[in-house]
Amino acid sequence: MYISRHMTTDPITVSPAMHLPEARALLNDYHFRHLPVVDEQGVLVGMLTDRDLRSAYPSSVLSDSESRLVYERVEKTEVAEIMSTDCISLTPDATLDDALYLFDRDQMGALPVLEDGQVVGIFSIRDLTAAYKTSFGVGEKGAVLIGLDDDGSETILTRLVTLFEKERIPFTRLLRIKNKTDGDAIYIRINTFKIAAVLEILEDNGFSVKRFV
Repeated sequence: MYISRHMTTDPITVSPAMHLPEARALLNDYHFRHLPVVDEQGVLVGMLTDRDLRSAYPSSVLSDSESRLVYERVEKTEVAEIMSTDCISLTPDATLDDALYLFDRDQMGALPVLEDGQVVGIFSIRDLTAAYKTSFGVGEKGAVLIGLDDDGSETILTRLVTLFEKERIPFTRLLRIKNKTDGDAIYIRINTFKIAAVLEILEDNGFSVKRFV
């Protein structure tokens, strides 16, 4: 689960010398929220966000005359003056877990992906959500997630896999999760429309079904 497989490649970038109205137009036209700022060699020098631009433009509480003055100043302002220069980034061989940690720690919406200092991609929260959806089989045809109580035995996963293979029950994901609040559980994503039969097989073989969705 590497970033290189899920990032947006060849992202649109802007120059530090670009004026704010032009950068704002790019964000609006392409429905972006983040733009990497690069120098003439393509090296990252900053990040510009829609929040940065909103802060630069006049507030709705200003008078018309005050707003005109702010707009005049904004039209002459370059990206370099408001961009963030303390940039956190990823590399193409970083993992989805690396991205999740950084998003959670720094409350970022997107991260540039760098290789030898060059911007080769951008990875957003939306990319992360799509990647995990694919990785865990969410939305696959006939896919059902079954939760089982975890009895804590060292052989429970082996017994489950052996049973599914014996009964020819197709499954694609197997997770064992520790949870002090709701109790430890094992989750299996199976691909079948015969869910009632699968539940019966599990219960007949001593497994306690916790939930399924």
